[in-house]
Amino acid sequence: MELDELISSKLLKNWPSFLICLGLFWILKNVIYKRSRGPQRFTLEEPDEEVEDLEDLEDELQPALEEKPHVAFVPGQNLNPNGAERFYQLIQGRRSIRSFRSDPKPDLSVIEDCIRAAGTAPSGAHTEPWTYCVVEDAELKQSIREIVEQEEFINYSQRMHQQWVTDLRPLQTNHVKEYLTDAPYLILIFKQTHGLSKTGKRKRHYYNEISTSISAGFLLCALQAAGLSTLVTTPLNCGPALRSLLKRPTNEKLLILLPVGYPKIDCTVPDLERKNLSDIMVTF
Repeated sequence: MELDELISSKLLKNWPSFLICLGLFWILKNVIYKRSRGPQRFTLEEPDEEVEDLEDLEDELQPALEEKPHVAFVPGQNLNPNGAERFYQLIQGRRSIRSFRSDPKPDLSVIEDCIRAAGTAPSGAHTEPWTYCVVEDAELKQSIREIVEQEEFINYSQRMHQQWVTDLRPLQTNHVKEYLTDAPYLILIFKQTHGLSKTGKRKRHYYNEISTSISAGFLLCALQAAGLSTLVTTPLNCGPALRSLLKRPTNEKLLILLPVGYPKIDCTVPDLERKNLSDIMVTF
């Protein structure tokens, strides 16, 4: 009998054992690989929902924007003279605040104007893939705090690497988040992984996380200009529960949570120094 016929006949007779050995090899290979990478201390947020395949729409593709003739550019207002310096003087006083007073409470109209400013941010293909949820109801803020503190306790004790926890020590942070109920407003910023066209079909939102992050930066500047304080928080593993609490659709993913208000009279902040211009700018 030829060698190849002999091998084939033995494989056919012993194929169950062959499959078992192959499965054991695959399991062992993956165990060794995971151990070589070391312990995985981080738990990721839910992945973005994939946008449906649009190949079947190739014959009817339409731009997300209504096609209109371009118009003449009209420059907006500025802070000149010395606009850049004046803006720097305004924004350099911004600090992250973790101690808020519930009274006085800023007018909601001020918050609305700040979010209007955030809505002017650029976005991929002008899809504007953001949703700003403003929470001022006390019971709802308490529910948000309970969700965040429960997950943050696990984050600090199990999920976060010890180096991360160590790096946070000078900031004196922990899983207790009093500011979530003390601050008069909470602004939850959601990125939209996709949108809906006029016909009800899903449409792509390009660079949705980058676009929403830029918009959030605009909001931080607007809040500072309004004399309000805030804190940028990214509560790990809280997104799905907070989205469900606020009854937001599945295409929205929590990106940032901001407590907003006025700092307490005795509020303190870490004594930090920012990098010099020469450390963050390179000219050619």
